[in-house]
Amino acid sequence: MRPPDQIRITTPHMGNLHLLLDDLFGRLGVEYIKPPRSSTKTLQLGIKHSPEFACLPLKINLGNFIQALEKGANTIAMAGGHGPCRFGYYGIVEERILRDLGYEFDFMMLEPFSDGAWAFYKSFASLSAGLSIRRLWKTLKVSFAKGRAFDQLRKRALMVRAYEKNRGHTSRALEEAEKLLAAAVTAAEIEAAARESLGLIESVDQEREREVLKVGIVGEFFLLLEPFSNFDLEELIGDMGVYLERCVWVTDWIAPHRDNKIFGFPKGLIEEKAAPFLSHNVGGEGRETIGSTVLFAERGFDGVIQLLPFGCMPENIATSILPKVQQKHDIPVLTLTFDEQTGRAGMVTRLEAFVDLLWARRRGRTVSTPPDALNREPVSPCHECKVKAV
Repeated sequence: MRPPDQIRITTPHMGNLHLLLDDLFGRLGVEYIKPPRSSTKTLQLGIKHSPEFACLPLKINLGNFIQALEKGANTIAMAGGHGPCRFGYYGIVEERILRDLGYEFDFMMLEPFSDGAWAFYKSFASLSAGLSIRRLWKTLKVSFAKGRAFDQLRKRALMVRAYEKNRGHTSRALEEAEKLLAAAVTAAEIEAAARESLGLIESVDQEREREVLKVGIVGEFFLLLEPFSNFDLEELIGDMGVYLERCVWVTDWIAPHRDNKIFGFPKGLIEEKAAPFLSHNVGGEGRETIGSTVLFAERGFDGVIQLLPFGCMPENIATSILPKVQQKHDIPVLTLTFDEQTGRAGMVTRLEAFVDLLWARRRGRTVSTPPDALNREPVSPCHECKVKAV
């Protein structure tokens, strides 16, 4: 590893994670090279150099790294993990691809805190000269509190957007709120900025008397956290007048004990709700998808949207179980699968149809659509004609 004063570190772009890491690395005195916001160019770079069968998040991550290395980064930090999800292998595969492409860099794999506090500390100690365990703990505590505040802002924006009088005002208020919070340094400043930032979100002109649908979003963590990967689905469906809650948040995902403070429901409760349908860990967010869907149903939500990358084993397991959850808890679920071939127009059409279905159910009209109809592959016109002819 290079001397700390020569390190220019980068990470994948995933939602608002860069806001937390910018604060953390700044406190540690490490130069943080934020990868450019993910774009079509990012994905094209990843597709070009990734195995075809790799899932969408790996391809986007690889594109992030290539763009960051071209900006001058010389150190890559990537989260590790455990099976059976393939995520634990991402870092290894990405490092080999980048070295084969001729890039020179140091690579740091951040394994989960549960694998051992000492190994976790040693990873950070290599970044900052003279970093003690006490100083690291204090630094992580303050930065993590700031990260929680960023997540609270986004969660509140999801809820407020459904009631906004003028389209786009919530998104603009969120941008201002995040800038205000980013400038806070001390714990007291962060607490004060968090309150003021939430006030900016709440100050958006709203029509609280408006009837709205309530929809929960579940699925694979990267697809939920990174807007580019899902075509900004949250903003799109929020603009349809839908109150949204997401079950996965950045700080919930990286918290050592997964206490899920932003989502509001502890992991133990989610696993308890999933147990009648899926009683063991299948990797990724598979069990959380089932348990969160049950929670949304029990809380009276109108429907649930599941997001997953094509080929994601944990979420495919969850997808096969969800029809039983739908039947028992009487809640519609729309499953959206993403890869580099997915088109925005097709996704929008399915979302609009799903929202129409939910309004029909809400208003008590007869709905002839089978529970899983919106999750079936569309029938081509030619095939449809052949069926009618028979």
